[in-house]
Amino acid sequence: MKTKDKFISVIGREQSRLVLWTPVAIGFGVIFYFLLDTEPPFWVGLSALAAMVYGFWWSRRRNTGVLPVLFLMAVLIFLGFTAAQWRTFTVAAPVLQRTMGPTSLEGRIVHIESRKKGLRITLASPRIAGLGPEFTPEKVRIGLAGRQPELHNGDWIRVRARLTPPPPPSAPGAYDFQRRSFFKAIGAVGFSYGKARVTSSADQVVSLSPVQNILTSLSRIRRSIGLRVLDAFPETGDFATATLTRALMTGERGAVPDGVMDDFRDSGIAHLLAISGLHIGLVAGIVFVGLRSLLALLPSIALRYPIKKWAALVALLCAFGYAMIAGATVPTMRAFLMIGIVLVAVVFDRRGLSLRLIAFAACVILLIKPESLLGASFQLSFAAVTALVAVYEALSQRKRGKFRSGRGWVVTVLLYIGGVALTTMIAGMATAPYAAFHFNRFSDYGLAANLFAVPLTGLWIMPWAVVAFALMPFGLEALALVPMGAGVEMLIAIAAKVAAWPGAVTLLPAMKTGGLAAITIGGLWLLLWRTNWRWFGLGGIMVGMASLFWVQAPDILVDGKGKLLALKNAQGRLVVSSLKTSKFTRDVWLRRAAQDMPTAWTDLQGLACDSLGCIYRIKGRRVALVQDVGAVMEDCQNADIVISSVPIRQSCRMPKVVIDRFDLWRKGTHALWFGEDGSVRIESVNDSRGKRPWVLRPKRRPSPEKDAGT
Repeated sequence: MKTKDKFISVIGREQSRLVLWTPVAIGFGVIFYFLLDTEPPFWVGLSALAAMVYGFWWSRRRNTGVLPVLFLMAVLIFLGFTAAQWRTFTVAAPVLQRTMGPTSLEGRIVHIESRKKGLRITLASPRIAGLGPEFTPEKVRIGLAGRQPELHNGDWIRVRARLTPPPPPSAPGAYDFQRRSFFKAIGAVGFSYGKARVTSSADQVVSLSPVQNILTSLSRIRRSIGLRVLDAFPETGDFATATLTRALMTGERGAVPDGVMDDFRDSGIAHLLAISGLHIGLVAGIVFVGLRSLLALLPSIALRYPIKKWAALVALLCAFGYAMIAGATVPTMRAFLMIGIVLVAVVFDRRGLSLRLIAFAACVILLIKPESLLGASFQLSFAAVTALVAVYEALSQRKRGKFRSGRGWVVTVLLYIGGVALTTMIAGMATAPYAAFHFNRFSDYGLAANLFAVPLTGLWIMPWAVVAFALMPFGLEALALVPMGAGVEMLIAIAAKVAAWPGAVTLLPAMKTGGLAAITIGGLWLLLWRTNWRWFGLGGIMVGMASLFWVQAPDILVDGKGKLLALKNAQGRLVVSSLKTSKFTRDVWLRRAAQDMPTAWTDLQGLACDSLGCIYRIKGRRVALVQDVGAVMEDCQNADIVISSVPIRQSCRMPKVVIDRFDLWRKGTHALWFGEDGSVRIESVNDSRGKRPWVLRPKRRPSPEKDAGT
């Protein structure tokens, strides 16, 4: 009884924090939906939601203690589930089922991205020669190489292209580009042959809806700003500086040189290139403070009108415009929602509650785009901002009023540097598990780099960016872009210097999803509560971090086309069959195994190869890696496991495991783990993803010989 009373007492003291768990409950529903192995009937989510709403109403009428709270949690969970199910239903569109091309492709440009080698464009309402309208994707994304005509958003173009379905993950548990493409309605990807031809310019298209017109106009404005930024720098100038300046102003990072991006990642300041809370907050803050200060210089206005509210409204409009120009990504919209509510609160003489703002922003994003919960952008953004707000909220309650008066500039500078250091430490600790999960790396000197990079960005680069935006209507943006570019050059130098330090990056193996879930739940428990029971969250964090020590790279990996294989050597490192084939897939495998440099499997112990294939002996097993049909009969008789890059159309009864070209074609990349007891665990890409709308499963081709043999 005492335990129950104590529990009720704790809940009573934490009552004001319960609302912060609203997005967590919605997120549970979203995760539950995406973890299902098969797509549920559409009525399941709506029926369960209606039942829980009725249960909540019934329990509230009878005041049955904790029961209304439980029903409310169930309502939120099934709200998230239904939102995810509805989102899947509304975005579903045809997806290309086979490789096509070269073929004629025509469509309307809705997005243009500058890349290192040409452009990458997204076409809406495509027309593909040889493909009926009922099988044509809603959108197609292709790369345009070489010299191209001047293209604008809204233009209709025709080009010859090679198209393929969106590729599946490169390994079980790896990044799922097919799922991301599904929710963006991109049903085919590819590249062009030769120049594109504009068949109808954007000015001639009159059949667009108002929403399409707005989106097209925003894309054109974004591209126009990007081109004017590049034009502001001399042709002989530093291309990296120009592209980074454009990235900070428009969010377009595709053309930033690989070496520069690597330096930013390795030094731990890549977050400065992702327009999010820091940038939106700086733009809003600079406009708010600058305009309010300017109006304060005019006594006739300052003494008669609410200049603080005027400044807040203008700052709100500028923040919204910046968010739209930057592409309205998840971090950008999260930041705008929070900053927007704070500025609206200023207008109505209210005070914003920071953690509640985060909860509100998370709920809005989860209900509009539930799939964003699975992405690195959402996870990193909300992990960092939740940790920062929670910690600073706790510190402000303990040190309220301290250092408020009588401090000199030295103390102010030291406090600012200390604030940057503390902010970097908190954000780094909060985002490290998600960086390990998605990118398999940790920047060891991120604190040192951010101590210089963050003040440079906040005090020099972004103020000049705001001035550049203000001068663009008059064609005078170069006056601000030149000093901004000087700051960007310093930023590049900081990144290169820190990235060159020994041991700048620690590579980490791919964390299991369960480990990340334990860290997330533990972190939320620690940050959202205020009484002492919040420390139980440390247990979940430690369990999740400990899961890194239990991760084992596969003993064998074979890609979905049978062209690339990887084996684990005696030192526990993956070695690959080729250094030239399927480089993207190879790099994904190595990154998930916490390796940086590829190594060929020459002189691998236990491996013997000839022109027909290889025999690999591992933990008492004989594995045949077949490359030619001439080796099938012998290997089927002598090997324990056969992995064949060619179809096996005959009886192969002897091995316990047979993976042939058909299996690879249908299920994608296969990973195999061998136990000391002789057991074999096999995972494939498509088996791990289930039968969901975004999972492409090639139809089985008839093979009567194989079917008859098995």
